[in-house]
Amino acid sequence: MKLAIIGSGYVGLTTGACFAEVGHDVLCVDSDQAKVKSLRGGSVPFYEPGLEAMISRNAALGRLRFGESVAEAVENCLALFIAVPTPPHADGSVDLHYVEKVAREIAGSLREYRVIVDKSTVPVRTGEKVAQTIERYSKQKAEFDVVSNPEFLREGSAIADLMNPDRIVIGSSSERATAIMKEVYGPFRTPMLITDLNSAELIKHASNSFLALKISYINMIAQICEASNADVLLVAEGMGLDRRIGRSFLQAGVGWGGSCFPKDVSAFIRIAEELGCEFRLLKEAASINEEQREHFLKKIREEIWLLRDKTIGLLGLAFKNNTDDTRQSVAMALAESFLKEGAVVRAFDPKAMAKAEQLLPKLQLCSCGEDVAAGADCVVVATEWEEFRDLDWLAMKKRMLSPLVFDGRNLLDREKMAAWGFSYRGVGR
Repeated sequence: MKLAIIGSGYVGLTTGACFAEVGHDVLCVDSDQAKVKSLRGGSVPFYEPGLEAMISRNAALGRLRFGESVAEAVENCLALFIAVPTPPHADGSVDLHYVEKVAREIAGSLREYRVIVDKSTVPVRTGEKVAQTIERYSKQKAEFDVVSNPEFLREGSAIADLMNPDRIVIGSSSERATAIMKEVYGPFRTPMLITDLNSAELIKHASNSFLALKISYINMIAQICEASNADVLLVAEGMGLDRRIGRSFLQAGVGWGGSCFPKDVSAFIRIAEELGCEFRLLKEAASINEEQREHFLKKIREEIWLLRDKTIGLLGLAFKNNTDDTRQSVAMALAESFLKEGAVVRAFDPKAMAKAEQLLPKLQLCSCGEDVAAGADCVVVATEWEEFRDLDWLAMKKRMLSPLVFDGRNLLDREKMAAWGFSYRGVGR
């Protein structure tokens, strides 16, 4: 099928590449001319395991193209996926001006039936507004349907999530549009849920907010574990063996961040308020998340006292492993706090160094993980990169002023670190 992805950011580009991989003819459109030129040259603007190779392969086969024209997409493609940014306003509500702009551009070029698919994460009832906008500004009054098809990809494992999804959600009241969407997703063998438009839009915010709740819950349990001399890893394991609960997202740490959870939680709180519902539970989850980071900082201050003129080795800058994304990164927030309190921060991340340097130029970036230990009063593990487990910790200890490690992700083996002579502080242990 001929498909267009309007917006070649993280979601749009990854979705387009995976659609091409299963045999569709895909046109990825973006208004950023420099980005389009870069993509045509084989350069991907962010790191995602396997994506660059997939794009290169499908571009060479002619199944994946890049352009700047929404009009070209409307003219040549049956299904148009809107995957533009939906950034937050200061009050937590969602900025939808990119979505509206695309809707108006589609309306100006619409000549025959098309399916317009909301792929971006949007508030409930956005699809209705998109349909109204296209109807209002369409010159030819051609037929169309608006469908909601939320994405559930995780950065760092996006290709696996798209190629082998848990479920595909299609929100549509049109049999014609539903049939086309089923054909689009025909190559993907997974449960498909057909809902109305508004329910599909709610599913994404409801899902991400529930996962954020789960993380905040285990982080609160972690604080109770510290106060009672219990081990949150054992508590989480015991909880996770209950099939009703499950082990996923019960990993205690320094809090959730990234481009999705903070934005989606704030948006869902705001959406609920606008609908006359106060989501007190979700507000408390967001509050616990902020407190968790401060709780971790407090432990560091208790051990090394004043941060001023101290050297802190920081392992990790991305918000999670297997990505270079530093948006709303807890690791970056910790680094900023250290710098504000007068510390020297020696940092390393396998993929996020360039982006981190743009945001915090005062960071002393190191060429490898071991180098953060040079002259350090402590080392902080802030992102769960697997390679941090395998660093030469004994060599690092010799370079540190004090063998003190704060593991904000419970990544390291506590017993092994103690045997090597480190003073080890994890989360909830």
